[in-house]
Amino acid sequence: MSKLSLIFSFFFLAQTVIAQKPVPVKPRILVSTDIGGTDPDDNQSMIHLLMYNELFEIEGLVSSPSYGDGTKEEILRTIDLYEKDLPKLRKHKPELSSPDYLRSVVKQGRHGAAPFKGYATATEGSNWIIKCAQKKSDRPLWVLVWGGLEDLAQALHDKPEIQHKIKVFFIGGPNKKWSANSYAYIAKNFPNLWFIESNASYYGFFSDSVPDTLSNKNYYKNYIKEAGFLGKDYKDNRYKGVLKMGDTPSLLYMMDGNPSNPMRENWGGSYVKFKHSPRVLFNGNTSIRDTVTVFSIVEFMFKGPVVNISPDSACLTMTVKSEIGEQKWDGFYLGNGNYVVRYCPKRTETLTYTVTSSISGFNEQNGTFVVDNIWPGKPHNTDYQLGTNWYTDRSNPELYDDIWQGGKTVLKWRNDVLLDWAKRWNWLR
Repeated sequence: MSKLSLIFSFFFLAQTVIAQKPVPVKPRILVSTDIGGTDPDDNQSMIHLLMYNELFEIEGLVSSPSYGDGTKEEILRTIDLYEKDLPKLRKHKPELSSPDYLRSVVKQGRHGAAPFKGYATATEGSNWIIKCAQKKSDRPLWVLVWGGLEDLAQALHDKPEIQHKIKVFFIGGPNKKWSANSYAYIAKNFPNLWFIESNASYYGFFSDSVPDTLSNKNYYKNYIKEAGFLGKDYKDNRYKGVLKMGDTPSLLYMMDGNPSNPMRENWGGSYVKFKHSPRVLFNGNTSIRDTVTVFSIVEFMFKGPVVNISPDSACLTMTVKSEIGEQKWDGFYLGNGNYVVRYCPKRTETLTYTVTSSISGFNEQNGTFVVDNIWPGKPHNTDYQLGTNWYTDRSNPELYDDIWQGGKTVLKWRNDVLLDWAKRWNWLR
């Protein structure tokens, strides 16, 4: 693309930008992230957060990898890069947070998924959630979950009263898949929690239905172009600068209008209330005749030998074959010869599975089932019954982006968001 055409394109698109609505008060936020784990899109979203941090009162940056090798050191490494770019950024936004302050709120949470009960033992991260939630303030603490729910579940278990002090925006989908046990614990025991569950809308942020100049593969070379230390790092992971940033809609939600109204149109999507979160129980194996709803909690119950091991012990392995390959999940012993595996499908497909165990006398189990694309779908008498402040993706057919429910409520604003960010990248040249 020629320089002239790029400038013209930027000018043309800039004319369509709709100004953000004012946020009533600066929000208090705590981000729980699996940065440094299996998916480097959290690295991209962390860079975005740091470049806009003057808009938030950041109270915590917690490493919460329910899967993979994420650690708080990866957050700290990104803050180090931010520190190098800060002099240029502060020429335009002098109120940006100091690196030392940001380092002081970085905490390590749980590594790995919780057992069947949904929580285990306190971590530095879960204790920090409690500490921040208990601060005296007339503003809620917004917990933005980019990774696992384990530290949030642990905090709620250890101090249930904080449920009245926090509001949660959960980037679900695959994160819900890895955190099925902690999600089940929260939904069952804290139905009155204020909770946005974005299982699919966030996919609109890395949709292909965008202008070529702002496409996932072209945004880096057209607008970031290795600007500053953060820009160079943006390219230095397996995405090689290809934009994803699936967790960023949780930040965008806090940047545009009143976050206490999830049903409004805003940069981070638009959501609706829902009263039941699907939970489906199967006593034994399933077949092609069995269908479950995407993003639902599915529990497979099996009978086996009575053994002398602690209840909630991981003793089964469920190997699931899906379009993305083969993945393995822990199953648990509940006592009295009862065994269970909990699973959460993230997309429409037909899945097959095998359940094995090293326990003598436990017979190998095999099955298949179909995942449909309607969330939350029809109610079941085993569903989690929710209170009045749970929200999720809009189900209108015209708001799907490809197979992703509600995706267009985020996609609608993607160009505006990226052009606004392009201005900040120019500050680093």
